[in-house]
Amino acid sequence: MVGVSDWQGSGQAPAGGPPAQVGRPLLSLTLAAMMDDVHAHSGAVYLLAPREPVLEMAVMAGLPRAFAAPWERVGLSAPIPVAEAVRERRLIWVSGEEQMAGRYPRIAVVLPYPFALAALPVTTENRAYGAVFVTWPGSHPPELSDRERDHLTAACDRLALRLERAAKEHRPVHPEPDLLAPAAATTVAGTLSTVEAARMVARLPYGLCALDLHGRISYANTATAELLGVPASGLLGTQLWAAVPWLNDPVYEDRYRAALLSQQVTSFVALRPPGDWLSFRLYPSTNGLSVRISRARAVTEMTRAEPQRGDSTPRLVTISHLLSLASALTEAAGVQDVVQLVADEIAPAVGSQALVLLGTRAGRLHVLGHRGYPEAHVVERFDGMPLSAQTPGTHALNSGVPAFFDSRQQLERIYPSRKTTPDGMAAWAYLPLIASGRPVGTCVLAYAQPHTFPADERAVLTSLGGLIAQALERALLYDAKLQLAHGLQAALLPHSLPSLPSIEAAARYLPATQGMDIGGDFYDLVASPGRAAAVIGDVQGHNVTAAGLMGQIRTAVRAYTTVGQPPEEVMRSTNRLLIDLGTDLFASCLYLRLDPAREVAVMARAGHPPPLLRRPDGKVRVLDLAGGPLLGIDASATYPTTEVPLTPGSVLALYTDGLIESPGVDIEDALSDLGRRLAESGDQPLDALADSLVQHGRTSAQERPDDVALLLLRARPPD
Repeated sequence: MVGVSDWQGSGQAPAGGPPAQVGRPLLSLTLAAMMDDVHAHSGAVYLLAPREPVLEMAVMAGLPRAFAAPWERVGLSAPIPVAEAVRERRLIWVSGEEQMAGRYPRIAVVLPYPFALAALPVTTENRAYGAVFVTWPGSHPPELSDRERDHLTAACDRLALRLERAAKEHRPVHPEPDLLAPAAATTVAGTLSTVEAARMVARLPYGLCALDLHGRISYANTATAELLGVPASGLLGTQLWAAVPWLNDPVYEDRYRAALLSQQVTSFVALRPPGDWLSFRLYPSTNGLSVRISRARAVTEMTRAEPQRGDSTPRLVTISHLLSLASALTEAAGVQDVVQLVADEIAPAVGSQALVLLGTRAGRLHVLGHRGYPEAHVVERFDGMPLSAQTPGTHALNSGVPAFFDSRQQLERIYPSRKTTPDGMAAWAYLPLIASGRPVGTCVLAYAQPHTFPADERAVLTSLGGLIAQALERALLYDAKLQLAHGLQAALLPHSLPSLPSIEAAARYLPATQGMDIGGDFYDLVASPGRAAAVIGDVQGHNVTAAGLMGQIRTAVRAYTTVGQPPEEVMRSTNRLLIDLGTDLFASCLYLRLDPAREVAVMARAGHPPPLLRRPDGKVRVLDLAGGPLLGIDASATYPTTEVPLTPGSVLALYTDGLIESPGVDIEDALSDLGRRLAESGDQPLDALADSLVQHGRTSAQERPDDVALLLLRARPPD
């Protein structure tokens, strides 16, 4: 069936004889014999990379390696049949394109063609050496026969033993040249000479050309050159879609791939400018393709009329478009991001005018998002519907099988209840969203006009459903973590600030926009008879650990303040506590003891940005006070205090570094800018001033790399 391509043989005995020598094509011969035994038309052998959990393709047979290029190196954890075969040490069988689309969407999205595949591990009892896959055309029966299963398993077991023997003898097995089909015969069934056969083909009124497995033209008759408008000399040795400019579209190359992989006759029509339509019919075999080219007169006549401007339905997406869509889905963070991407990228690409994304929780459907319906109640009435309800959405979710309805009559015949709940659409695709082996929802694509779903389109839509499912699973997990993070952050920060007779206070907190939106920035205001204490700080990191430590520090500062410790001792005690906790994280902190009666504030600082003081005359001063190191570094550290005047009308601005730090901006310039804004707006009500300071361009940008905490204190005149 196959022959070795570009390999310089050593003349040694075939596999199965004496122990293999270095350079012997062990893998190639084993693969060729395996494919012959089960009449497969392509396959490959993978070897496990040394010291890496990666399978590397060592040899491929029957088709160009370009068909499997995305999977030349496969991680053992990847959702790919050969990797799964090694992980589970069993044969993996995929009966066709729909099963491939449902179980392995990464493959189906690149190869949405009818073919069957078996993947097997190459393992001994104690060690895995690699894996093998073989494929058959889509005409293969839906089940693997016992004979095929036994032949494949026995061949992989024999290969594993040979690889084990080579390893014991320290003879490395290297990748080998790929195998291709033998060249086509030069006569027709042995009855016609090459010259006579060429004369006969030249007399035919339609074009005939031959393509090898790489898509290169090896023969073209005169009619082919005339129809394509390219001299025969410009065709031979080139790929059809590369030699003819108006065929340079991925969709035409896709048809060549479909014919070779499925081994089924494939056809398409293409427009030769300015207005001639040509029909291409591809007849595949194991050694290449024969292509028949003729004028598509019916199409030509139809297109001579003025095109209908209102018909903007796009054709089925190409492979390159699918890969772009898959890449876009990887960028979705939350559920609404997934809904928006499906609406913006996928629905227009497949010609859909509306969509609904359904999820499941507590045995009921939930509408996660929708687009394209002018009246929301048309969709939202399905929210909360039990999964036991007889609807196409629940059936797709429960069964895991996609459903396609070409018209409203077809849908209502199977689900009569839909007559009472029309949504104004005329065709639907219900795609079950299965991720990690469990259903996570249903994607409903709706069409404004009746729409047929041919087999290749169903395969593509099913593949897209698998990609959407993976994105939705990640998004649901992200949203759950985000909700948890927000809840934790809200619980750790004060819900409100106490009302003090001589101090007005306002605070703001903005989470970072990168990561989990949770961090270690904190602030607090503690009231005590005749006095008050304020604290602001920043624990290193943006995660749950940082937030938890922040809560402990804030609680400790409040406790030390309540028992009456002076500012320097509050800082020392908190520093020792942080060291005793044994954490690797540090924290900056600024602590103030406010004494309105004396009109002063006593401050202690631990590596924190200096506060700003706006005096009643509007002038702003940076209080670059003496202080000690960050909390959590040195158990013997001391934190000297500084007394600062706090006359009525003065405003103290305490903040974390997220308010002034941004990439590419000098910290001194940012601090100067903050002081200027405080000077200009300091007479506003304190809440308005707080909003003004945090809503400045650098901190309100969508990409905020750090948390922002701000605490403003204004001294009031005594009552």
